[in-house]
Amino acid sequence: MKNKQVTIRDVAREAGVSVATVSRYLNSNGYISAKAEQKVKEVMERLDYQPNEIARGLAKKKTRTIALIIPDITNPFFPELVVAIEEVAKAKGYSIILVNTQVGELQSNHFWTQLQNRYVDGFILASFQFDAVVLKGIEKLQIPFVRIDRAADYNTSDSIGLDNFKGARLAVEHLIEVGCKKIAHISGPDSFPPALERKRGYVETVKSLGADLEPIVYEGDFTLESGKALTSILMNENKDVDGIFLANDLMAIGCLKALKLMGYQVPKDVAIIGFDGIKLTEMVEPEISTVEQPIYDIGVAATNKLINKIEATENGESDHQETPLDVRLVKRQSTLGFGS
Repeated sequence: MKNKQVTIRDVAREAGVSVATVSRYLNSNGYISAKAEQKVKEVMERLDYQPNEIARGLAKKKTRTIALIIPDITNPFFPELVVAIEEVAKAKGYSIILVNTQVGELQSNHFWTQLQNRYVDGFILASFQFDAVVLKGIEKLQIPFVRIDRAADYNTSDSIGLDNFKGARLAVEHLIEVGCKKIAHISGPDSFPPALERKRGYVETVKSLGADLEPIVYEGDFTLESGKALTSILMNENKDVDGIFLANDLMAIGCLKALKLMGYQVPKDVAIIGFDGIKLTEMVEPEISTVEQPIYDIGVAATNKLINKIEATENGESDHQETPLDVRLVKRQSTLGFGS
């Protein structure tokens, strides 16, 4: 019998019980006598029977699978996030599927139908803004979810809290501390709450720290290419800018490239600082200062929160709130050598 795949019927026949009894044992659902339970257990061990988890999951419409929906797998922020999410999920008996979305895909009913057909137990959404269409699609699913990064709105209970305003304030204060006199900001899209909070932190800090400072904002899209392109425009239109705060690290790397092509020395002529804390900021010359998000901790918190929501839903309980995560200023060469 070990030469072929052992089935639930084989276990039932060897144990002298019905298939339904074996099923109740496997699913811990329904009455089974202690004697029958012991017999089924012994036969399963002797035959080395492994339940088909996929089939069991489909039958119950529960697969112990969570989906991570992201907007840009090429951004190093997201692979770092995946590591944490996968580790926590695996430790708790869940697997993950990665869904890399393109602009507009969340607006499609087909996207949400496909997700539902995969029988995921919950999902973590890091992709794009929430509008009426997206919210309607999610509500139809009736699947637990958690919002992080670009999808997060920290006024809601389904998001992992992060103090983006504080991070922006730390960045601007640092640029002023090293001697910058005219500081500009290349923001993320206004449709993303985190981008808005970072821009608000920049604007309010600039206004509070000096009457001679005026906010200069150019709206990017979090890509390296937009950081590069907007830096060229910014410096051509504001030649006396000597400090730039960028809403994420990829744009900061693009900014660094543009400044070098235009003949500026970083940080002697212009100091730059990003936001995220991706490892790539340590691989460029000069290394880029950044406001570091606890990327691993975000992944851990999001996965724990989601699994709590899944299991709370199954048990008819409500999930609990977590303490918002903090950010940290990381000072490197792109700012520390300003003016020298």
